[in-house]
Amino acid sequence: MKAVILAGGRGTRLAPYTKILPKPLMPIGDLPILEILLRQMKRSGVDEVILTVGHLAELLHAFFNDGSRWGLKINYSLEDKPLGTAGPLYLVRDQLTETFMVSNGDVLTTLDMRDLVRFHRQSGAVATIAMHKRQVKIDLGVLQLNGSNDLVGYIEKPTYDFHVSMGIYIFEPRVLDYISENTYFDFPDLVLKMLDAQERVVGYPFDGYWQDLGRPGDYEQAVEDFEALRPLILGDEA
Repeated sequence: MKAVILAGGRGTRLAPYTKILPKPLMPIGDLPILEILLRQMKRSGVDEVILTVGHLAELLHAFFNDGSRWGLKINYSLEDKPLGTAGPLYLVRDQLTETFMVSNGDVLTTLDMRDLVRFHRQSGAVATIAMHKRQVKIDLGVLQLNGSNDLVGYIEKPTYDFHVSMGIYIFEPRVLDYISENTYFDFPDLVLKMLDAQERVVGYPFDGYWQDLGRPGDYEQAVEDFEALRPLILGDEA
């Protein structure tokens, strides 16, 4: 199975570290986050990876090279300009002729990607999004209004439940038909376009550990969590 890993972002929320280091090379314990992800993918049956690169691409290429160190074949796709999260897939569309995986390059999770792939194949959907339940507590009184600013309700410090994307997807090749050439295009745009076309898109519920490394606080939390979770994340390689 092929996987595309999005590794071209500038990681501006983790500045100043990402001024000199691409975010996928940020260390979690003694390993870069992207190496952890590659090891998980290899264990799940992925044998070929396409890294979409841009910011500090030469450092990623120097570290990961051809992927043979991890028993993988790694190719690189360079973005001449930012294309968003979904736009880079157009550049490699000719290489994606069967069911494939897509992931952000900065995800730390205990997700078993084999289960995600099985779920997708059984669903018959064109796209499957790994999703995680998050709660957001509002520490204020929330006013519920009608169109004339009349109160119809008042909720004191409510908690709302959301399902959020984990940044890991399984796609069928026809997903690529919805992405235009040389256009900035994000995954929400892609999903909405597919839904407008009445394609079936499903979510895969996962209640284990997941952390996005976008913000300094999230990154620090992931570093703290990793040692305790290392056997669950890396399996026998831990």
